[in-house]
Amino acid sequence: MTDLNARRIDIDALRALRAIRHHGGITRAAEALGLSQSAVSHKIKRLETGLDCTLLNRKAGAPVFTARGEDLLHYAERILGLHDEALLSFSKSALAGRITLGMTEDTACSDLSRILGRFRRLHPEVTVRSKVRMSLILRSLLDQGELDAAIVQVFDHEVRPTDTVLLRERLHWVKSPDLALPPKAPIPFLSFDDQCFYRQWALEIGQDSGRVLETVFECASAAGIKAAVQSGLGVALLNQRHVTSNMQIIDGDFPVPPTLAYIVRRARTSRNPALATLVGEIQSEISRYGALVLAN
Repeated sequence: MTDLNARRIDIDALRALRAIRHHGGITRAAEALGLSQSAVSHKIKRLETGLDCTLLNRKAGAPVFTARGEDLLHYAERILGLHDEALLSFSKSALAGRITLGMTEDTACSDLSRILGRFRRLHPEVTVRSKVRMSLILRSLLDQGELDAAIVQVFDHEVRPTDTVLLRERLHWVKSPDLALPPKAPIPFLSFDDQCFYRQWALEIGQDSGRVLETVFECASAAGIKAAVQSGLGVALLNQRHVTSNMQIIDGDFPVPPTLAYIVRRARTSRNPALATLVGEIQSEISRYGALVLAN
């Protein structure tokens, strides 16, 4: 018991550990957290010393986390969730009302779901109604006043000063390594449906290189597009996190796609204290962890 009383787990060190998992390494975690690489490494080393175990593999080609590191990550998710919720519960003000929130399928399967669940527990008098749609539809609903806010994708150059940026992500032209692109014939294009704004970019600007795209497959889900790419049916535009090891990123044959930004955009006339609190909690989450994490 004496040994247990002498040990402490630092909350910020657990945040660093979680960031390494979600951002894919110490360097990217440090960038997301706004810290130096050495500062993040020092936090992990202190954890390892305090717990008398190795959490990260230092050998090239090995998994990032050791078995003990994976064990601690499991606890870290629960500890950080309870820690942050406890702090918020003691700083909350009484709220009531309704929020009508739009979100894309990508953002619904993200840290955002956890934040919304916590918000409902902390503010049971606030009703949150969510609509999951494509970004273009949500932007239209927002302009029509049918939503208080929407969590959508836009191109990075379209971000407004009043938007809250959740994360940024690259788009890539991809294909199966087994697919040979015809030198003169139209390129078979695997597309999301016509409500996808980067499909519109691909068909309008993406052909400026002189390569003509012919839509041969249309699907509303990322899973369907990924399966079609892996089967060698054609070329697609996919977010970075949907690109898998059995896909080939195409460089040079097509114009470079703009960067995507995931944002919270509020209605221009919104004066909703509950919404302001929710957006504030999302912003606090980003400041603690560097960005929200989306599911693949």
